[in-house]
Amino acid sequence: MHNDSADNSDTSNHFDPTTPRRLSTLVISSSGNPLLYSNSFNSPSSSKSNAGKKYVRQVTGRHKDTELHLAARHGNVVAIRQIINMINEQIEGTLSSADFDAEVEEIRSAIVNDVNELGETALFIAADKGHLDVVKELMQYASPEGISSKNYMGFDPLHIASNHGHLAIVQLLLEHDPELINTISPSNKATPLISAATKGHTDVVDQLLSHDLRQLELSRSNGKNALHLAARQGHADVVKLLLEKDPQLARRTDKKGQTALHMAVKGVSCEVVKLILCADAAIVMLPDKFGNTALHVATGKKRVEIVNELLLLPDTNVNALTRNHKTALDIAEALPASEEILQIKGSLVHYGAIKANDLNQPRDEVIRKTVTQIRRDVRTQLEQTRKTNRNVNGLAMELRKLHTEGIKNATNSVTVIAVLFATVAFAAIFTVPGGDEDTGVAVTVGTIPFDIFFIFNAIALFTSLAVVLVQITLVRGGTKSEMRVVKVTNKLMWLASVCTSIAFISASYIVVGRHRKWAAMVVTIVGGVIMVGVLGTMTYYVLKSKYGLRARKKKRKFLRGSNSGSETELERSSIYAI
Repeated sequence: MHNDSADNSDTSNHFDPTTPRRLSTLVISSSGNPLLYSNSFNSPSSSKSNAGKKYVRQVTGRHKDTELHLAARHGNVVAIRQIINMINEQIEGTLSSADFDAEVEEIRSAIVNDVNELGETALFIAADKGHLDVVKELMQYASPEGISSKNYMGFDPLHIASNHGHLAIVQLLLEHDPELINTISPSNKATPLISAATKGHTDVVDQLLSHDLRQLELSRSNGKNALHLAARQGHADVVKLLLEKDPQLARRTDKKGQTALHMAVKGVSCEVVKLILCADAAIVMLPDKFGNTALHVATGKKRVEIVNELLLLPDTNVNALTRNHKTALDIAEALPASEEILQIKGSLVHYGAIKANDLNQPRDEVIRKTVTQIRRDVRTQLEQTRKTNRNVNGLAMELRKLHTEGIKNATNSVTVIAVLFATVAFAAIFTVPGGDEDTGVAVTVGTIPFDIFFIFNAIALFTSLAVVLVQITLVRGGTKSEMRVVKVTNKLMWLASVCTSIAFISASYIVVGRHRKWAAMVVTIVGGVIMVGVLGTMTYYVLKSKYGLRARKKKRKFLRGSNSGSETELERSSIYAI
């Protein structure tokens, strides 16, 4: 509220500290322009309420600044202290000692937190102008709300200090309240980091990121982050710092689909372009929402040096098309003739650039030929693969046949020889050297040579029969019907072998006579052990094979349904025919 100087002077002259409760106003002034504080509720309508009390403001200038605003704007810390200290002097004697400190604190806070018509506090103005001493002085009396108070543009003291690169003030504010870093401008969603990066204040950017690295993830309302804006303005040091903190930042896009490289080529700093490409060279081919790559944008902006830098990259497609069906050369042709355009067109043509109209027809023809050739090659390759598979399968079958035939021949040979041994051994018991007596007892019985002949002849018979049993039991190959016949034959052979063994043992008792029964008993034990051992072992493996076959059948049915497999699978899975 504006007051007449005469009224103010009169009020000042009638100040009487001996009448504390009857005084209606306090005069606080350092230059003759009074700032009045009233304990009355009947203050003028322009007064501002403060916890049931009101103070009358003396303002000046086009923004209606108070004396404190003016002192902060000029960095006059002496005047700031003088204004604050005068509160003690003028309020002394008006209150009891118990209420004095609280009242002084309240008045100081109200004065320090007061704003001009732009919504700026004295602390905001000091942070804006970079007056560190003033900021330190005012922060002693400002409330948390006053420190984080935003002006009408949506900036608070930390934001405005970051925007102007006042590092010491930024550090001071963050040390006082680290949460201030999360302030966002309501108009465009800009953060202190984005503002500092846009203006190129590298030290402030580093300071902000050291407090909270997550600030890199934040962007303005248009999707542009700190790297976008630093790259657009050509601040190489800031770009380098941001990419060191997060190299993936180079691939972030704004709402137009533009990367930081798109923004960098709009500027004039080739160094910034190189820094971004060093972080991720592949982004040179990323298009925005309109299909523009960095080469299209740089050509449109007539950035000769940047165009030449992009053309050096192997990933650059010099004939990439925008959504408007234009190449970089089309864009250059559409621009007014100039020295820069002539240089860009020469560089583009040197690297094989052509117009979109010249590109389409040959390109379509090449694509058709390429697709036809690929189809032909694929068909040829598939046919060759099928032939190879057939040949391999045929060779495998032939090898299996040869292998099976060889095993069968070897088995047959072994079986024939074993039968021959068994025949000779069985016949030898009845044609004992030296002849037999009328009772059938051998003439040479009781001699050592006869005992040796008798025992080893019996071992030869029983081992030969055991070999025959094993060979006829094992089956390698054959169809299912043939296996049924073989199984019946094998059972008969088992029976014949057992009967031959019993006949031989019985004959041995006759040949050795009554007095040499111990020899026949030895033969009986040897033959019994061999035959029972072989028969028992073979029986165990036969049963084990059958149970295993049943288990495999059940598993196949469970996995494949009701399919039990072909005859060939069954006969290969079984190696015993009994």
